Amino acid sequence: MRKTKTGPDAGTVVAFDAGRMAELGSRKPVRPIARIHLLGQMRAVSYLGQNILPRGRKARAILGCLCLAKGTRIPRGRLAAMLWDRVPDFQARASFRQAFREIVAAFGPLADELISADRETIGLNVALCWIDAVAVLAPDPPPELSRSELASRCQGELFEDLDGVSGALDHWLLSERTRFTEELRSLLEKELKEAHRSNPDANARAEIARRLINFDPTHEGASRILMRALADMNERALALREYARCRSALKMMLDVEPSPETQALYEAIRMFSGREEEIDSEPESPRPRQRKRKPPAPPVERSRLRVGVLPFLATHSSRDEGLTFFLGQEIAAALARFRWFDVIAPVSLAHRPSSGGISEEMLKRRELDYVIDGALSGDERTYYINVRLLDLTHYASPVWSNRFELAIDKLHQLDEVVTSRIAGQIDPVILYIEGQPKRRERYGATGLLMQAIPLMYSMEREKYARAGDYIRSALESDPENAMAAAWAAHWEIFLAGQGWTQDVDGTFRNARELALRAIKLDPDNAEALAIFAHICSFSTRDFEMAIHYFDRSLRLNPNLASTWAFSALTYSYIGEPDVALQRLERYRDLAPFDPYACLFENVYAIAYMFKGDYEQAVAVGRRVVAANPEFVNGYKPLIASLGHLGRIEEAKPFITTLLTIEPNFTIERFSQLYPIKKESDRQHYADGLRKAGVPEA
Repeated sequence: MRKTKTGPDAGTVVAFDAGRMAELGSRKPVRPIARIHLLGQMRAVSYLGQNILPRGRKARAILGCLCLAKGTRIPRGRLAAMLWDRVPDFQARASFRQAFREIVAAFGPLADELISADRETIGLNVALCWIDAVAVLAPDPPPELSRSELASRCQGELFEDLDGVSGALDHWLLSERTRFTEELRSLLEKELKEAHRSNPDANARAEIARRLINFDPTHEGASRILMRALADMNERALALREYARCRSALKMMLDVEPSPETQALYEAIRMFSGREEEIDSEPESPRPRQRKRKPPAPPVERSRLRVGVLPFLATHSSRDEGLTFFLGQEIAAALARFRWFDVIAPVSLAHRPSSGGISEEMLKRRELDYVIDGALSGDERTYYINVRLLDLTHYASPVWSNRFELAIDKLHQLDEVVTSRIAGQIDPVILYIEGQPKRRERYGATGLLMQAIPLMYSMEREKYARAGDYIRSALESDPENAMAAAWAAHWEIFLAGQGWTQDVDGTFRNARELALRAIKLDPDNAEALAIFAHICSFSTRDFEMAIHYFDRSLRLNPNLASTWAFSALTYSYIGEPDVALQRLERYRDLAPFDPYACLFENVYAIAYMFKGDYEQAVAVGRRVVAANPEFVNGYKPLIASLGHLGRIEEAKPFITTLLTIEPNFTIERFSQLYPIKKESDRQHYADGLRKAGVPEA
């Protein structure tokens, strides 16, 4: 028989939640929890953007060996002998243990999931990692990228900073680099041959050939395919220039001339170019009669916004084009984790030489509502990334822009410093714009939700009720919409928090059922998971469950600012205000201009109050109630902090307002309902309210 909790939420409600936990908790995350780069300068970051690369070169070498083993466990003795090849065996094993501990320490809380070890062997759970060298050679590249595109993003020599660690490791590096190069060359040649045989798009063939040439400038087969593709695009001058480049590379690197086949292709293109100049002077021949065009199909009604990410421009150096391509793709991937809009990646909006770039008209033909573009510039030490968001509703109008700086030697922090911030800042901007009245013809259930959000966050009772009507309409129009169910749960939990329901238990029950429904409809919806986690914390005080689901939410979308803020609230409840403040800093870093920040600012006031920093709590609390005077929970940490400071007269008007909004608020009711884990923290909060003059019962 399952145990249920006692209290107002006991019984079948908790049993219902627990019955779903095994099903929901057993799902593996759809994205890796660690990204490890072995090509070029070695890097490793967690799904939260934290650097998890060990500092020591030998510890890095061990991690690299585990990555290339692809999940196969490696004997400890073999690694120790390879890295400490000039010391006795017992000393090598002791040094290995120290280096291995360094890896475990660098991985931190993720070590239990990523590393498996026993007395004789160690292994890496590569299923939870994205490893560039492994991904490039994978039998099936990701569907959104060809292998050549992936190879262009993952450049550099394998383990370029590990030479000289030990003689045995240098021999291993030489063999691994040779194997990697030959395998990648073979795979790229295969892709190029398939494209040459079956792809009618000369542009696509040219791009694949260029990528193979970047990998091997002396590859004549790729050069010939590029020349033919350029000729097919009537770019014969560029085709002849490619022959000159190939000839120069062969002479410089191999001291040979191009093969007869390459020379014959060059002569054919050159001769054809000369004949065409004569043909151009002849009278124009009659055009064939064109077939009657079919009328265009009626436009399909859309239910979601569409956000495009344009290829970024490299103004610093042509060598940075690979980085700009990677940056645009990463921004698109980060935005795709949000559930409010569809994202069109740069690879689908690439500039074509024949079109002269991308016009506003072309973007509108793609039915894009917003587009993101940017440029990369810099000097010898720093990259500068300028990004802007354009609203295409009427004409291309900039609605947000920012500039980011990244030291060239800190490229491993690109995701944490640049892409995550861009995605985190753009999401609330779009939600705010789309929430404005008379914004545009709405897109189904998503449009109704966007109208509801500003009304809901106003915390004014009449507007809050209208927000509930919009959310119910969204659920009725699209019962399978996970975001509608999640925000319906969100609405219910705030309804109880504001004291606007007589049936608190029933409201909490509705919130849990709606949140679980959202997760069932879309198990990878980070926002739904975060809302459910907050419900676990606030309504049933199941803090362990809440932290578990906050972690799952951040694994799916570490750039969702609201998850960081809500999880900070839970850490305050369990008596860890320092952790709460760290999470709030990440929230502020991701969404420094959040239009609805006043609600999340209140979490700062709560954390400072629990920490005992009452002056800071009062400063933040005053801002919260000034910005949103109807938000009842904004007054409580402010009043408690003023009570602890002995500023009774200053607290009186805030108590009067609080009791006007929530007439039945007392210290006794607060102690019964407020979700605080430690009794000492509960008494501390209640004592502040009591000293300020809040009624006891």
